[in-house]
Amino acid sequence: METKRITTKEIIGYLTEKFPACFSIEGPAKPLKVGIFQDLAEKLADDETVSKTRLRQALRHYTSSWRYLKAIKVGQHRVDVDGNQVAEIDQEQADYASKTLQESQEKFGNKKQQDKENKKPYKGTKTTKDKSIDKSKAAKFKSVKAKKKTEPKVEAKLTPVDNATVVVGAKVQVKLGNAPMAATITEVSGDDISVQLVSGMVIKTQLKNIFSD
Repeated sequence: METKRITTKEIIGYLTEKFPACFSIEGPAKPLKVGIFQDLAEKLADDETVSKTRLRQALRHYTSSWRYLKAIKVGQHRVDVDGNQVAEIDQEQADYASKTLQESQEKFGNKKQQDKENKKPYKGTKTTKDKSIDKSKAAKFKSVKAKKKTEPKVEAKLTPVDNATVVVGAKVQVKLGNAPMAATITEVSGDDISVQLVSGMVIKTQLKNIFSD
């Protein structure tokens, strides 16, 4: 029996090998069919290489990449595991993908720029006076930074959803980790709720993580 692949990168590479008409690791990405996780899980049911948990993590990573988000545009079509076009991207999905891409690029772009500036070598020789000034600035910076860390983080207020509105097709906010995401309810089974994110991915969560849109 083949050892299960444990890294997201390896799983995406494996999916590219198994379903080349659907997945890719270079060039423009193809928007994936809504609910493609279920299709993949069925096709890989007897495949010991990828577990369902790892498959779900790999899909989440793949659909949140910059390359994939750039492919979510109005008029583009989603594809199934065989590369067949199954649905067209609408304006809401395209706008959400564009917003997510911009936020991600700003977050990681600023981090890369800061890292680059921190690595710049100093040109010239510092005097004893210069070093004393630098130490003073460093101490002040650390003090300001420490204060910023203690400031409470303001989170967006979420309104608990009314049970009567938890129906298939309802627009809601679903909390994944710390950030709420827009979604549409696709299935209701007691406290277990299946929702479709604007990116097209379908996930299962619980009623306690569902909030009013």
